[in-house]
Amino acid sequence: MTAIPMPVLRTSPWSKVKKYALPIIPFFLLIGVWVSVIAIADPAIGILPRPLKVLQVPFQEDEYWPNVTASLGRLFIGFLVAAVTGVLAGIVAGLSRKFADFIGPLVTAMNAISGIAWIPLAIAWFGIGRGMVVFIVWNGAFFLIFANTVLGVRMVPEVLDRSLQTLGASRLHILRNVTFPGALPHVMSGLRSGLGFGWRAVIAAELVGATSGLGQWIFIAQEFARADIIVAGALTIGVIGLIMDRGLLAPLERRTIERWGLVESSA
Repeated sequence: MTAIPMPVLRTSPWSKVKKYALPIIPFFLLIGVWVSVIAIADPAIGILPRPLKVLQVPFQEDEYWPNVTASLGRLFIGFLVAAVTGVLAGIVAGLSRKFADFIGPLVTAMNAISGIAWIPLAIAWFGIGRGMVVFIVWNGAFFLIFANTVLGVRMVPEVLDRSLQTLGASRLHILRNVTFPGALPHVMSGLRSGLGFGWRAVIAAELVGATSGLGQWIFIAQEFARADIIVAGALTIGVIGLIMDRGLLAPLERRTIERWGLVESSA
């Protein structure tokens, strides 16, 4: 019997336009409200800066790009350490269901504690600077990545492991070709969430525990009533977070899920 091919659903050009254009509209609405408030209330520039003044900050302030680079560097180091340790520890814990149940409540409790709560102790341990910020980033991302990895490993049907073991497959072969690929969608979800929490942790830690970075730059700006720097820094934080999530990890997560057959590609 000849297999009947499944119909391929094609998206119209207008659907693609709506997909990419509609999410931009709220940003223009926000700018419209911003301009309207200035036109109506005419607040002092130290309270609410003009949009043009904010847009000039990256080009007129020499400290802008060094602070952006400093924050991204700390994020990269802290998140890389959190990703490696979280995934490895999550796989090891997930392979033992009893151990996963045993350590689960501790992970849940630690994940519920905001990374900001550890800043005073982290300053005592590492002092003011990169080490402290990297630790806070690791703390903010590790437990999310760990928990999602454990969940992903446990979601792999146990019958697959037993079947391959019966056929003579080694534990390493099963881990490499079944367990990790099966857990990968959950791992990617954990990495995506962990990166978002890690980025927020960077800014929070820099507010009180760094001599450079966007967080510290914003904190110093408020002492001089530089609302334009504060708003520019906040917008930069948001734009970088959006780019990392929607431009980098979201497509990667989507391709990972599609690769392992959990959803169909809409392309």
